[in-house]
Amino acid sequence: MKILFLSNKDLASNFALNRLLPKVSKNNEVHLWLSAKVGKNSVLPKQLTSLKFFEQDLFNEVLSPLIVKSKNAYKAFDDFSCFLSSELKEVNQINSPEIMDILADLSPDLIISIRYGQILKETVINLPKKGVLNLHSGILPKYKGVMATFWALKNNDFELGTTLHTIENGSIDTGRIIKTSKMKSRADKSYLWHVLELYKQGSLDILAAVESLDKGELLHSMPQEESDLYFTFPNQIECNDFEDSGFAIVDEQEYMTFIKEHYL
Repeated sequence: MKILFLSNKDLASNFALNRLLPKVSKNNEVHLWLSAKVGKNSVLPKQLTSLKFFEQDLFNEVLSPLIVKSKNAYKAFDDFSCFLSSELKEVNQINSPEIMDILADLSPDLIISIRYGQILKETVINLPKKGVLNLHSGILPKYKGVMATFWALKNNDFELGTTLHTIENGSIDTGRIIKTSKMKSRADKSYLWHVLELYKQGSLDILAAVESLDKGELLHSMPQEESDLYFTFPNQIECNDFEDSGFAIVDEQEYMTFIKEHYL
């Protein structure tokens, strides 16, 4: 199959792709397009500004040059070329006519979205004959929208999860559910730690779906229950409440331990 991955230029996306690309590229032609950010928020609460620094600025600008020189198995974005059949692209306007022409020429059989920063419109969705899959870092339909893990922790949920689902139209997080995977939440760990942990099993769920499609099998899926709930980026008060409950958005020691274990 010809598979196009759509992802975001951040640590969690990179981690998931490191777990996916080496295996998927063995039997498939793989392409990767990255967005620069998720959402349109320009003025962020201080906690989310800190999260952006650790997820994107520090990882991409400071650590990635060191990762390139490291002999560890996990790679920086610029090192993914060994798994790709075309040049890695930054694509922030995927629905534009110019990008649609490039996408039509590429003609992927399958699109897989992980944390991609744009909402796909039907011209993109209808192009791959095997459809579009998205890995959502929350349990659907309970947690549609952004930062689902944050909201689940804030609501004191005992279980967090990822949902692998189809994208069938331009609405958000409404497609048929292929697989929901769950893990127990931990009060002593940060939001970012939980997100990274969730992508371990979420990546395996994507691999299983790709293997099934490679064999010519249909993916078993079920429609979502109706839900009007939709979560947006938390504001400053909601971030303060999150911290007052004992949670952290990012823990620096956790972060450096994770980087050393996987990248350096």
